[in-house]
Amino acid sequence: MSTTFRLSNFGNKMTRSTGISILMDDLGKALSGSDKVYMLGGGNPAHIAAVEAIWRKQMHVIMASENGFEKMLGNYDTPQGMMTFIDTIVDFFNRNYGWGIKADNVAITNGSQSACFFLFNLFAGTSPQGKRKILLPIAPEYIGYTDQGIEEDIFVSRRPIIEELPDHQFKYHVDFDNLHIGDDIGAICISRPTNPTGNVITDEELDRLSVLARAQGIPLIVDNAYGNPFPQMIFSDATLQWNDQIVHSFSLSKIGLPGTRTGIVIAHPETVAALAAVNAVVSLANGSIGQALTLPLFQSDAIVHISATLIKPFYANKSKQATAWIRQYFDGLVDYRMHKCEGSFFFWLWFPGLKIDSMELYQRLKARKVLVVPGNFFFPGLDEEWQHKHECLRMSYAQNSEDVRQGIEIMAEVLQQL
Repeated sequence: MSTTFRLSNFGNKMTRSTGISILMDDLGKALSGSDKVYMLGGGNPAHIAAVEAIWRKQMHVIMASENGFEKMLGNYDTPQGMMTFIDTIVDFFNRNYGWGIKADNVAITNGSQSACFFLFNLFAGTSPQGKRKILLPIAPEYIGYTDQGIEEDIFVSRRPIIEELPDHQFKYHVDFDNLHIGDDIGAICISRPTNPTGNVITDEELDRLSVLARAQGIPLIVDNAYGNPFPQMIFSDATLQWNDQIVHSFSLSKIGLPGTRTGIVIAHPETVAALAAVNAVVSLANGSIGQALTLPLFQSDAIVHISATLIKPFYANKSKQATAWIRQYFDGLVDYRMHKCEGSFFFWLWFPGLKIDSMELYQRLKARKVLVVPGNFFFPGLDEEWQHKHECLRMSYAQNSEDVRQGIEIMAEVLQQL
Protein backbone atom coordinates (compact mmCIF):
# COMPACT_ATOMS: atom_id res chain seq x y z
CA MET A 1 0.00 0.00 0.00
CA SER A 2 1.45 3.35 -1.06
CA THR A 3 0.77 6.67 0.59
CA THR A 4 0.86 10.05 -1.13
CA PHE A 5 1.27 12.89 1.33
CA ARG A 6 -0.28 16.23 0.47
CA LEU A 7 2.32 18.98 0.26
CA SER A 8 1.80 22.64 1.09
CA ASN A 9 2.13 25.36 -1.53
CA PHE A 10 5.71 25.78 -0.33
CA GLY A 11 6.33 22.04 -0.68
CA ASN A 12 4.90 21.92 -4.19
CA LYS A 13 6.90 24.95 -5.26
CA MET A 14 10.20 23.69 -3.90
CA THR A 15 9.86 20.14 -5.24
CA ARG A 16 8.86 20.87 -8.81
CA SER A 17 11.40 20.53 -11.62
CA THR A 18 13.46 23.69 -11.99
CA GLY A 19 16.44 24.85 -13.95
CA ILE A 20 18.77 24.64 -10.96
CA SER A 21 17.49 21.17 -9.98
CA ILE A 22 18.01 19.87 -13.53
CA LEU A 23 21.50 21.38 -13.63
CA MET A 24 22.57 19.92 -10.29
CA ASP A 25 21.00 16.53 -11.07
CA ASP A 26 22.82 16.27 -14.40
CA LEU A 27 26.04 17.42 -12.76
CA GLY A 28 25.79 14.83 -9.99
CA LYS A 29 24.94 11.97 -12.32
CA ALA A 30 27.76 12.85 -14.68
CA LEU A 31 30.33 13.02 -11.90
CA SER A 32 29.18 9.70 -10.40
CA GLY A 33 28.83 7.81 -13.69
CA SER A 34 31.44 5.82 -15.60
CA ASP A 35 30.82 7.24 -19.10
CA LYS A 36 32.96 10.06 -20.43
CA VAL A 37 31.05 13.35 -20.14
CA TYR A 38 32.27 16.79 -21.17
CA MET A 39 31.33 18.95 -18.19
CA LEU A 40 30.70 22.38 -19.66
CA GLY A 41 27.54 22.99 -17.65
CA GLY A 42 28.14 23.17 -13.91
CA GLY A 43 29.29 25.95 -11.64
CA ASN A 44 31.92 23.90 -9.84
CA PRO A 45 35.24 25.77 -9.65
CA ALA A 46 38.36 24.20 -11.09
CA HIS A 47 40.71 22.23 -8.89
CA ILE A 48 43.80 24.46 -8.85
CA ALA A 49 46.61 22.43 -7.31
CA ALA A 50 48.50 25.39 -5.85
CA VAL A 51 45.34 26.68 -4.16
CA GLU A 52 44.30 23.27 -2.87
CA ALA A 53 47.76 22.93 -1.33
CA ILE A 54 47.03 26.08 0.69
CA TRP A 55 43.77 24.65 2.04
CA ARG A 56 45.53 21.40 2.92
CA LYS A 57 48.24 23.36 4.75
CA GLN A 58 45.64 25.39 6.64
CA MET A 59 43.90 22.21 7.73
CA HIS A 60 47.20 20.82 9.00
CA VAL A 61 47.74 24.01 11.03
CA ILE A 62 44.29 23.64 12.60
CA MET A 63 44.87 19.96 13.33
CA ALA A 64 48.21 20.73 15.00
CA SER A 65 46.91 23.59 17.14
CA GLU A 66 45.61 22.97 20.66
CA ASN A 67 41.86 22.34 20.49
CA GLY A 68 41.71 23.91 17.01
CA PHE A 69 40.10 20.90 15.38
CA GLU A 70 37.73 20.35 18.30
CA LYS A 71 36.58 23.99 18.35
CA MET A 72 36.03 24.02 14.59
CA LEU A 73 33.78 20.96 14.64
CA GLY A 74 32.48 20.76 18.19
CA ASN A 75 31.12 24.23 18.98
CA TYR A 76 28.13 26.22 17.72
CA ASP A 77 28.91 29.76 16.61
CA THR A 78 26.40 32.59 17.05
CA PRO A 79 23.64 32.82 14.42
CA GLN A 80 25.51 35.85 13.04
CA GLY A 81 28.68 33.79 12.59
CA MET A 82 32.00 33.11 14.30
CA MET A 83 32.72 36.39 16.08
CA THR A 84 36.51 36.19 15.66
CA PHE A 85 35.96 35.66 11.93
CA ILE A 86 33.49 38.56 11.76
CA ASP A 87 35.98 40.86 13.52
CA THR A 88 38.63 39.76 11.04
CA ILE A 89 36.32 40.52 8.09
CA VAL A 90 35.62 43.98 9.54
CA ASP A 91 39.35 44.68 9.84
CA PHE A 92 39.98 43.31 6.34
CA PHE A 93 37.51 45.60 4.56
CA ASN A 94 38.33 48.65 6.68
CA ARG A 95 42.06 48.14 6.11
CA ASN A 96 41.77 47.61 2.35
CA TYR A 97 38.79 49.81 1.45
CA GLY A 98 38.29 52.26 4.30
CA TRP A 99 34.60 51.42 4.64
CA GLY A 100 34.37 52.06 8.37
CA ILE A 101 32.14 49.04 8.99
CA LYS A 102 31.62 47.38 12.37
CA ALA A 103 30.79 43.88 13.54
CA ASP A 104 27.07 44.59 13.28
CA ASN A 105 27.55 45.15 9.51
CA VAL A 106 28.63 41.53 8.90
CA ALA A 107 26.66 38.27 8.80
CA ILE A 108 27.82 34.79 7.84
CA THR A 109 25.48 32.38 6.04
CA ASN A 110 25.68 28.79 4.87
CA GLY A 111 26.75 29.85 1.37
CA SER A 112 25.79 32.88 -0.71
CA GLN A 113 22.89 30.90 -2.21
CA SER A 114 21.34 30.79 1.26
CA ALA A 115 22.13 34.47 1.75
CA CYS A 116 20.24 35.38 -1.41
CA PHE A 117 17.29 33.18 -0.42
CA PHE A 118 17.06 34.96 2.92
CA LEU A 119 17.53 38.44 1.44
CA PHE A 120 15.02 37.99 -1.37
CA ASN A 121 12.32 36.78 1.00
CA LEU A 122 13.11 39.45 3.59
CA PHE A 123 12.57 42.21 1.05
CA ALA A 124 10.01 40.72 -1.37
CA GLY A 125 6.67 38.98 -1.13
CA THR A 126 3.46 39.90 0.67
CA SER A 127 3.84 42.77 3.14
CA PRO A 128 1.56 45.29 4.89
CA GLN A 129 2.36 47.62 1.98
CA GLY A 130 1.29 45.03 -0.60
CA LYS A 131 3.16 42.53 -2.80
CA ARG A 132 6.77 43.59 -3.38
CA LYS A 133 9.31 42.21 -5.84
CA ILE A 134 13.04 41.97 -6.50
CA LEU A 135 14.11 43.98 -9.55
CA LEU A 136 16.82 42.41 -11.72
CA PRO A 137 17.94 45.35 -13.90
CA ILE A 138 19.52 43.07 -16.50
CA ALA A 139 18.22 39.76 -17.78
CA PRO A 140 19.78 37.22 -18.24
CA GLU A 141 20.68 36.66 -14.60
CA TYR A 142 21.75 33.80 -12.35
CA ILE A 143 19.73 30.59 -12.74
CA GLY A 144 19.83 30.01 -8.97
CA TYR A 145 17.71 33.09 -8.27
CA THR A 146 14.72 31.91 -10.27
CA ASP A 147 12.94 29.71 -7.74
CA GLN A 148 14.13 31.28 -4.50
CA GLY A 149 10.91 33.09 -3.66
CA ILE A 150 8.79 31.42 -1.01
CA GLU A 151 5.89 33.06 -2.81
CA GLU A 152 5.36 32.91 -6.54
CA ASP A 153 6.30 35.74 -8.87
CA ILE A 154 8.71 37.77 -6.74
CA PHE A 155 11.04 38.80 -9.58
CA VAL A 156 10.72 41.37 -12.30
CA SER A 157 13.51 42.00 -14.78
CA ARG A 158 14.30 44.19 -17.76
CA ARG A 159 15.77 43.57 -21.17
CA PRO A 160 19.29 44.91 -21.59
CA ILE A 161 20.71 47.12 -24.30
CA ILE A 162 22.85 44.93 -26.58
CA GLU A 163 26.10 46.50 -27.79
CA GLU A 164 27.55 44.74 -30.84
CA LEU A 165 31.35 44.35 -30.68
CA PRO A 166 34.00 43.10 -33.15
CA ASP A 167 35.06 39.45 -33.44
CA HIS A 168 31.59 37.95 -32.89
CA GLN A 169 31.29 39.61 -29.46
CA PHE A 170 28.59 41.66 -27.76
CA LYS A 171 27.90 43.20 -24.34
CA TYR A 172 24.78 43.83 -22.27
CA HIS A 173 24.13 47.21 -20.62
CA VAL A 174 21.44 48.36 -18.20
CA ASP A 175 18.63 50.11 -20.10
CA PHE A 176 18.09 52.97 -17.66
CA ASP A 177 15.52 54.64 -19.92
CA ASN A 178 13.19 51.69 -19.30
CA LEU A 179 14.15 50.97 -15.68
CA HIS A 180 11.06 52.17 -13.85
CA ILE A 181 11.18 51.47 -10.11
CA GLY A 182 7.75 51.64 -8.51
CA ASP A 183 6.55 51.20 -4.96
CA ASP A 184 6.15 47.48 -5.64
CA ILE A 185 9.95 46.98 -5.76
CA GLY A 186 11.47 45.81 -2.47
CA ALA A 187 15.11 45.57 -3.59
CA ILE A 188 17.36 45.69 -6.64
CA CYS A 189 19.80 42.81 -7.26
CA ILE A 190 22.72 42.42 -9.65
CA SER A 191 25.49 39.82 -9.83
CA ARG A 192 28.94 41.27 -10.66
CA PRO A 193 30.39 39.53 -12.66
CA THR A 194 27.04 38.29 -13.88
CA ASN A 195 26.41 34.59 -13.97
CA PRO A 196 25.72 33.42 -16.75
CA THR A 197 27.15 36.05 -19.10
CA GLY A 198 30.48 37.10 -17.60
CA ASN A 199 29.22 40.68 -17.84
CA VAL A 200 30.60 43.22 -15.37
CA ILE A 201 28.35 46.24 -15.08
CA THR A 202 30.41 49.42 -15.15
CA ASP A 203 31.14 51.57 -12.11
CA GLU A 204 28.86 54.22 -13.64
CA GLU A 205 26.01 51.71 -13.97
CA LEU A 206 26.50 50.59 -10.36
CA ASP A 207 26.52 54.21 -9.17
CA ARG A 208 23.26 54.90 -11.01
CA LEU A 209 21.62 51.79 -9.54
CA SER A 210 22.76 52.83 -6.05
CA VAL A 211 21.25 56.32 -6.54
CA LEU A 212 17.96 54.80 -7.71
CA ALA A 213 17.88 52.43 -4.73
CA ARG A 214 18.52 55.29 -2.28
CA ALA A 215 15.81 57.42 -3.88
CA GLN A 216 13.31 54.58 -3.34
CA GLY A 217 14.58 53.71 0.14
CA ILE A 218 15.36 50.12 -0.89
CA PRO A 219 18.57 48.05 -0.80
CA LEU A 220 20.82 47.31 -3.75
CA ILE A 221 22.04 43.70 -3.43
CA VAL A 222 25.37 43.04 -5.17
CA ASP A 223 26.29 39.37 -5.57
CA ASN A 224 30.10 39.15 -5.72
CA ALA A 225 30.41 35.35 -5.85
CA TYR A 226 32.95 35.65 -8.71
CA GLY A 227 34.08 39.20 -8.01
CA ASN A 228 36.44 41.34 -5.98
CA PRO A 229 38.27 41.14 -3.66
CA PHE A 230 38.06 37.34 -3.78
CA PRO A 231 38.17 35.29 -5.96
CA GLN A 232 38.92 38.24 -8.32
CA MET A 233 37.52 36.59 -11.45
CA ILE A 234 37.12 40.03 -13.02
CA PHE A 235 39.02 40.81 -16.21
CA SER A 236 37.87 44.44 -16.55
CA ASP A 237 38.07 47.54 -14.38
CA ALA A 238 35.58 47.40 -11.51
CA THR A 239 35.58 49.31 -8.22
CA LEU A 240 34.23 47.69 -5.06
CA GLN A 241 32.08 50.32 -3.36
CA TRP A 242 29.78 50.26 -0.34
CA ASN A 243 27.31 52.44 1.49
CA ASP A 244 24.56 51.52 3.91
CA GLN A 245 22.10 51.18 1.00
CA ILE A 246 24.21 48.40 -0.57
CA VAL A 247 24.08 44.78 0.54
CA HIS A 248 27.23 42.94 -0.52
CA SER A 249 27.21 39.14 -0.74
CA PHE A 250 30.53 37.29 -0.96
CA SER A 251 31.35 33.58 -1.12
CA LEU A 252 34.26 31.24 -0.39
CA SER A 253 33.03 28.80 -3.06
CA LYS A 254 34.93 30.12 -6.07
CA ILE A 255 38.24 30.40 -4.24
CA GLY A 256 38.03 26.61 -4.18
CA LEU A 257 35.95 25.93 -1.06
CA PRO A 258 32.41 25.20 -2.33
CA GLY A 259 32.03 22.31 0.10
CA THR A 260 32.38 24.60 3.13
CA ARG A 261 29.18 26.53 2.17
CA THR A 262 30.35 29.88 3.54
CA GLY A 263 28.74 33.17 2.54
CA ILE A 264 29.67 36.61 3.86
CA VAL A 265 27.17 39.50 3.83
CA ILE A 266 28.03 43.14 4.50
CA ALA A 267 24.98 45.31 5.03
CA HIS A 268 23.14 47.78 7.23
CA PRO A 269 22.93 46.55 10.85
CA GLU A 270 19.17 46.05 10.57
CA THR A 271 19.66 43.71 7.62
CA VAL A 272 22.44 41.83 9.43
CA ALA A 273 20.22 41.40 12.50
CA ALA A 274 17.44 40.04 10.28
CA LEU A 275 19.82 37.55 8.62
CA ALA A 276 21.06 36.37 12.03
CA ALA A 277 17.47 35.85 13.16
CA VAL A 278 16.69 33.78 10.05
CA ASN A 279 19.90 31.78 10.52
CA ALA A 280 18.82 30.95 14.08
CA VAL A 281 15.48 29.61 12.88
CA VAL A 282 16.67 27.77 9.78
CA SER A 283 20.00 26.30 10.91
CA LEU A 284 20.75 27.47 14.48
CA ALA A 285 24.27 28.47 13.39
CA ASN A 286 26.58 28.45 10.39
CA GLY A 287 29.21 25.93 9.40
CA SER A 288 32.58 26.80 10.93
CA ILE A 289 35.06 25.04 8.64
CA GLY A 290 35.31 27.73 5.95
CA GLN A 291 35.60 30.46 8.55
CA ALA A 292 38.32 28.61 10.48
CA LEU A 293 40.30 27.74 7.34
CA THR A 294 40.41 31.26 5.92
CA LEU A 295 40.54 33.42 9.05
CA PRO A 296 44.38 33.70 9.07
CA LEU A 297 44.35 34.46 5.33
CA PHE A 298 42.02 37.42 5.85
CA GLN A 299 44.13 38.61 8.78
CA SER A 300 47.28 38.68 6.64
CA ASP A 301 45.58 39.74 3.34
CA ALA A 302 46.89 36.48 1.86
CA ILE A 303 43.38 35.90 0.49
CA VAL A 304 43.97 38.85 -1.86
CA HIS A 305 47.37 37.51 -2.92
CA ILE A 306 45.96 34.04 -3.59
CA SER A 307 43.15 35.51 -5.66
CA ALA A 308 45.36 37.90 -7.62
CA THR A 309 48.31 35.59 -8.33
CA LEU A 310 46.78 32.11 -8.52
CA ILE A 311 43.03 32.20 -9.14
CA LYS A 312 42.55 35.19 -11.47
CA PRO A 313 45.44 34.33 -13.84
CA PHE A 314 44.33 30.70 -13.98
CA TYR A 315 40.85 31.59 -15.21
CA ALA A 316 42.04 34.44 -17.43
CA ASN A 317 44.35 32.04 -19.28
CA LYS A 318 41.64 29.41 -19.59
CA SER A 319 39.26 32.04 -20.95
CA LYS A 320 41.75 33.06 -23.65
CA GLN A 321 42.40 29.46 -24.64
CA ALA A 322 38.70 28.54 -24.76
CA THR A 323 37.96 31.69 -26.79
CA ALA A 324 40.58 30.59 -29.31
CA TRP A 325 38.90 27.17 -29.60
CA ILE A 326 35.47 28.78 -30.08
CA ARG A 327 36.88 30.79 -32.96
CA GLN A 328 38.75 27.80 -34.37
CA TYR A 329 35.67 25.57 -34.52
CA PHE A 330 32.88 28.14 -34.99
CA ASP A 331 34.18 30.88 -37.30
CA GLY A 332 32.82 30.56 -40.82
CA LEU A 333 30.76 27.50 -39.89
CA VAL A 334 28.35 28.67 -37.16
CA ASP A 335 26.44 31.95 -36.86
CA TYR A 336 27.24 32.92 -33.29
CA ARG A 337 27.91 35.75 -30.86
CA MET A 338 29.78 35.46 -27.56
CA HIS A 339 29.24 37.88 -24.70
CA LYS A 340 32.47 39.71 -23.91
CA CYS A 341 34.02 37.67 -21.10
CA GLU A 342 34.74 40.22 -18.37
CA GLY A 343 34.65 37.77 -15.48
CA SER A 344 33.47 34.47 -13.94
CA PHE A 345 34.30 31.20 -15.74
CA PHE A 346 31.39 31.06 -18.16
CA PHE A 347 30.82 31.87 -21.81
CA TRP A 348 27.38 33.09 -22.85
CA LEU A 349 26.81 32.04 -26.45
CA TRP A 350 24.10 33.52 -28.66
CA PHE A 351 23.03 31.83 -31.89
CA PRO A 352 20.85 34.35 -33.78
CA GLY A 353 18.09 32.62 -35.74
CA LEU A 354 18.64 29.27 -34.00
CA LYS A 355 16.12 26.89 -35.59
CA ILE A 356 15.41 25.01 -32.36
CA ASP A 357 14.83 26.10 -28.78
CA SER A 358 17.94 26.21 -26.57
CA MET A 359 16.38 23.44 -24.43
CA GLU A 360 16.29 21.18 -27.50
CA LEU A 361 19.88 22.17 -28.26
CA TYR A 362 20.77 21.21 -24.69
CA GLN A 363 19.18 17.77 -25.19
CA ARG A 364 21.05 17.19 -28.46
CA LEU A 365 24.36 18.14 -26.87
CA LYS A 366 23.59 15.98 -23.83
CA ALA A 367 23.06 13.03 -26.21
CA ARG A 368 26.62 13.66 -27.41
CA LYS A 369 27.85 13.68 -23.77
CA VAL A 370 28.34 17.47 -23.71
CA LEU A 371 26.64 19.16 -20.76
CA VAL A 372 25.81 22.87 -21.04
CA VAL A 373 22.92 24.92 -19.62
CA PRO A 374 20.08 26.12 -21.88
CA GLY A 375 19.56 29.87 -21.88
CA ASN A 376 15.80 29.71 -21.24
CA PHE A 377 16.40 29.34 -17.49
CA PHE A 378 18.30 32.62 -17.07
CA PHE A 379 15.47 35.13 -17.47
CA PRO A 380 13.64 35.21 -14.12
CA GLY A 381 10.93 37.84 -14.05
CA LEU A 382 11.04 38.56 -17.80
CA ASP A 383 7.65 37.23 -18.83
CA GLU A 384 7.47 38.99 -22.19
CA GLU A 385 8.24 36.91 -25.25
CA TRP A 386 11.73 37.59 -26.59
CA GLN A 387 13.30 35.28 -29.15
CA HIS A 388 16.74 36.05 -27.75
CA LYS A 389 15.86 34.00 -24.62
CA HIS A 390 15.65 30.84 -26.74
CA GLU A 391 18.85 31.37 -28.73
CA CYS A 392 21.46 31.35 -25.94
CA LEU A 393 23.30 28.90 -23.73
CA ARG A 394 25.86 28.98 -20.95
CA MET A 395 29.03 26.92 -20.99
CA SER A 396 31.79 26.64 -18.40
CA TYR A 397 35.46 26.62 -19.34
CA ALA A 398 36.66 25.82 -15.79
CA GLN A 399 37.23 22.11 -16.24
CA ASN A 400 40.00 20.04 -17.84
CA SER A 401 41.30 21.92 -20.90
CA GLU A 402 41.14 18.97 -23.27
CA ASP A 403 37.56 18.26 -22.21
CA VAL A 404 36.67 21.88 -22.90
CA ARG A 405 38.29 21.72 -26.35
CA GLN A 406 36.55 18.48 -27.30
CA GLY A 407 33.24 19.75 -25.92
CA ILE A 408 33.49 22.89 -28.07
CA GLU A 409 34.38 20.78 -31.12
CA ILE A 410 31.31 18.55 -30.59
CA MET A 411 29.14 21.62 -30.01
CA ALA A 412 30.27 23.02 -33.37
CA GLU A 413 29.38 19.73 -35.09
CA VAL A 414 25.87 19.73 -33.61
CA LEU A 415 25.30 23.38 -34.51
CA GLN A 416 26.49 22.85 -38.10
CA GLN A 417 23.86 20.15 -38.50
CA LEU A 418 21.25 22.80 -37.70
